[in-house]
Amino acid sequence: MTHPEAEDFIPVSPAPEIITEELDDTGFDFTVCFAGDINLDENWCTTQYMSAQPNGIYDCISEELVGFMKDADIMCLNNEFSYSTQGKPLEGKAYTFRADPERVEVLQQLGVDAVTLANNHVYDYGKEAMLDTFAVLEGAGIPYFGAGDTLQRAMEPLYLEADGKTIALVAASRAEKYKMTPQATDVEPGILRCYDTELFLQVIKEAKEHADFCIAFVHWGTEYSYDLEQVQLDTGKEYLDAGADVVIGAHSHCLQGMEYYNGKPIIYSLGNYWFNEKTLDTMLLLLHFSGDDSETQLAVQVIPAVQSGCQTTYASEFCEQRRIYDFLESISVNVEISDEGIVTISDDGNY
Repeated sequence: MTHPEAEDFIPVSPAPEIITEELDDTGFDFTVCFAGDINLDENWCTTQYMSAQPNGIYDCISEELVGFMKDADIMCLNNEFSYSTQGKPLEGKAYTFRADPERVEVLQQLGVDAVTLANNHVYDYGKEAMLDTFAVLEGAGIPYFGAGDTLQRAMEPLYLEADGKTIALVAASRAEKYKMTPQATDVEPGILRCYDTELFLQVIKEAKEHADFCIAFVHWGTEYSYDLEQVQLDTGKEYLDAGADVVIGAHSHCLQGMEYYNGKPIIYSLGNYWFNEKTLDTMLLLLHFSGDDSETQLAVQVIPAVQSGCQTTYASEFCEQRRIYDFLESISVNVEISDEGIVTISDDGNY
């Protein structure tokens, strides 16, 4: 992880640029970047396409996006598969994803600092493949959260440091109609689920007690639907009330809207980042925390992109950026997005 002294969002055409300025000794200034789903399954179109490119993943995700990922103090994404050569596909499951352990180098090439494993594909090849996934990530020096070899481990917040502040990352999943991905137990590996929110609320409260900021990542929603489920609208607010400073969602494989509640943002779904061949709007999400001992500011910024044909490309043209911003506004509850991608509560919105 890199830790620049300070960063600020300055509107520059065609892309927003992060610049530095001096802060008082008591000040802090750092950026946490999030991406949605990626897929490195050996038999999937994305991986096969990447393997055929001379520059690998750098021919799949555009240079501008990789730059934002690497420049962030903390970069996190949803790891929607297992790393293993063991196991068999879960019987009765339509899509199962498993990557060769060597594919973990892709995360390192993208500057990924942490991954969430609380999703509905990390157990696709069973217990041994899940345990291999933990070992592979640990060996690569990439911490994970939302899953573990026991329930206690799956519930543990991941604490990271940036510019003198502690950031807690927590995750849980409620993404399956047929619950094939197990919740961890005292003796068996699995994920943390949040169909019943009791445990996840407990995790969020604990995390906030031990960190300056808490970010909750939730796997939820209806696939390929821009419409929000009532449970997202309800429980997202519960997670903020429990102490989360931001709630971020995934699983729908498409962008979903945003909402401010009591001054805090809920980003209901980041959608696919680099997951399949479909043409879909996507984004990186930048959370820019700054302030001092007396006051904290959080700037939320959308970095617009499009996934298409096994590539994810930065939306560099202003009209394309504005199209994505306008679409996000149209499916959101109460936000406005500036020409620079800065998200704020709408003038007629309610907290």
